[in-house]
Amino acid sequence: MRVVSLVPSATELLCAMDGLDLLVGRSHECDWPPSVLDRPALTKRRTMETSPRDIDEQVRSTMEAQGSLHQLDADLLKSLEPDLILLQDTCGVCSIDQPAVQQAIDGLKKTPQTLILHPSTFEDVLDDLLRIGEAVDRGDHARQKMVELRAKWWDTQDVVNPYVDGPQTAVLEWSDPLWAAGHWTPQLIERAGGRQNLVATGEPSRIITPEDLLAMQVERLIIAPCGVPIDDAQPHVDALTSTAWWPMLPAVMDGEVVLLDGNATFSRPGPRLVQTLQWLTGWLQSRPELAPPEVRWKEVPSR
Repeated sequence: MRVVSLVPSATELLCAMDGLDLLVGRSHECDWPPSVLDRPALTKRRTMETSPRDIDEQVRSTMEAQGSLHQLDADLLKSLEPDLILLQDTCGVCSIDQPAVQQAIDGLKKTPQTLILHPSTFEDVLDDLLRIGEAVDRGDHARQKMVELRAKWWDTQDVVNPYVDGPQTAVLEWSDPLWAAGHWTPQLIERAGGRQNLVATGEPSRIITPEDLLAMQVERLIIAPCGVPIDDAQPHVDALTSTAWWPMLPAVMDGEVVLLDGNATFSRPGPRLVQTLQWLTGWLQSRPELAPPEVRWKEVPSR
């Protein structure tokens, strides 16, 4: 079995079931575990890294003009002769579009199978783990990993008192404009003992206004820019802290604002969502011993 994964979370799921030996190609954003980095990258971005506002405008104009933010090396894809290609259709910004892949494989002597993932909740992520496992004939490994992840998920929730209202909590996956994280993130907040009303569990991320955050009286705020490593995320912090409304948020007044690596936590629906829940539960429940050391985060100063 020769597998090409063009989705970072799918790459992590494949490796979680001991499937690294099957991986022959990846997207340029597939960066975890580090052992995948010696596989050839078949994609690259069309946009340039600038300010959060400029990136958002580039994304919109590129999607309108090109239909995708990513370029695919079709010749390399053909040369790898994959049996299976892993794709997703949850977010059009996060990976190569399906038509581009279909065009690249049309006419091949042996057409590879494609498996399209569409997770909206943590349970969907577990289902994707099993689907990939069956597709690559590693079903037993996938089921074993699923049991392990599910046990950690439920064990973490055992420390949360369901009869006590937790803090109003928001996760921002972009700063300018403001995007509230959706899909599985509201579920993570709820399971960790927080509250929020910006996005329903399973619903896509959406643009919000400063007035939404102020009306919510957000008490805990997480900045986790999608697709941005934590070491490159300071422009997002600056975009928020320079606004007139920022000091009015209760979370800012109380020093309860943190910066996370979105790539490794909320933005990637793979095995590390469990670590994200553990960290989030530890932070919201004042149980720092629950936070895995692998989760990178920083406190954002109030001033």
